[in-house]
Amino acid sequence: MNAKTVLPAVAMTAVSMVLTLAVVVMWLGTAMPWPVALVVGLGIDGGWLATLAYERRLAAQGDHSHTVTAVGWGFGLIATGVLVTHALTAEESAGAWLAVAWLPVAAKALWLVHGLWERTALTPGALGAIRGIQQEARDEAAVARARLLAEARTEETRLTAVTAAGARVARVQARTAATLAGAWSTLETARDGEDTGRALTSVTTRVTPGVTPPWELPVWGPTQPVPALETGPALTDEALDALVDEIRHSETPALSYREMSARFRAAGHAASEVRLRAAWKRVVA
Repeated sequence: MNAKTVLPAVAMTAVSMVLTLAVVVMWLGTAMPWPVALVVGLGIDGGWLATLAYERRLAAQGDHSHTVTAVGWGFGLIATGVLVTHALTAEESAGAWLAVAWLPVAAKALWLVHGLWERTALTPGALGAIRGIQQEARDEAAVARARLLAEARTEETRLTAVTAAGARVARVQARTAATLAGAWSTLETARDGEDTGRALTSVTTRVTPGVTPPWELPVWGPTQPVPALETGPALTDEALDALVDEIRHSETPALSYREMSARFRAAGHAASEVRLRAAWKRVVA
């Protein structure tokens, strides 16, 4: 990379010096002896080359001098001015000379670019470390993408399986509901049929004379707990309230209704659930 930036700058500097020397000799050769014109041209090129060498020496030491840089740009502008003036005063090929008049300034710009590259250049070891870090980051990103893709596919497969299982359950429930509906319809027809009712009555009458039991369909569904029957003498409201209050405050903090009810039953007391809950509300209130 060093050669890619320094070679164009060296080549353009050499071409600029040659053009400057040729133009000075041709331009001043008509007004003074050509050796004098040659010395003037070499002076311009020599000053430019000297300041460039000094500037490169400071850059190699990690230093910089604004004065040297300004002098170098001054020589470059002088060379450019000579070329531009010659192009404007030339009777022939003025456009061609004007087209190359920018070469000194371009050469200085290329040396500036080369200096900037040198100040920001990295060693091969550092470049290798950067490439390794970038490759590691790319590898981690690829692994993360693959992991996410695999998890997404796994979740999709799981959802598909759950959906299929749910559809199978729904179909089984639908078939079961249809079967139960048919059985219910058959039982309903058997109960409401006049001939079936007489046949059932004739059969049950011989077993239990004078009693015709009702023919009811079974009820399918959740069962409700049956309240305990009162087996002992019924308690008055005042006695029931006092007993509920005593059991409720038998512990601290006071018992809940469920705990009080359980202890009430366990103690052998009898009261319907409706009366017991009403007593609880009165005591709490």
